Amino acid sequence: MSNQTSESGACCSPLVREPLTEDWAGDLARMFKALGDPVRLRLLSLIASHAGGEACVCDISATIDLSQPTISHHLKVLRQAGLLDCERRGTWVYYWVIPSALQQLSAVLLVEGTPTLTAGAACVETEVPA
Repeated sequence: MSNQTSESGACCSPLVREPLTEDWAGDLARMFKALGDPVRLRLLSLIASHAGGEACVCDISATIDLSQPTISHHLKVLRQAGLLDCERRGTWVYYWVIPSALQQLSAVLLVEGTPTLTAGAACVETEVPA
């Protein structure tokens, strides 16, 4: 998906440019629904912010006060929503965030005049007008 820019160079949300297709709306809804649970949102954040951009399930389990089966369930929901991918290495499973999924979520929420984050870009705090 490419971002379109207005004459001023600011990005426009796809919601403003044109209606979402049924398929894209369904994909986005699954991702937003998965992130609607505080545990899953926290898991995604823990994985994304982990050193190297991936985390072993053993690292995740140590930071969340839930049983291993519950954590596995939440990770499965995030994978099915297309937000995470994983790979088994020996006895452990390693998870990482799928960058294109986060780009889709952020792109649909962009409001004209807000900066666009690209892969590898540094986060910058900005003031939100009251």
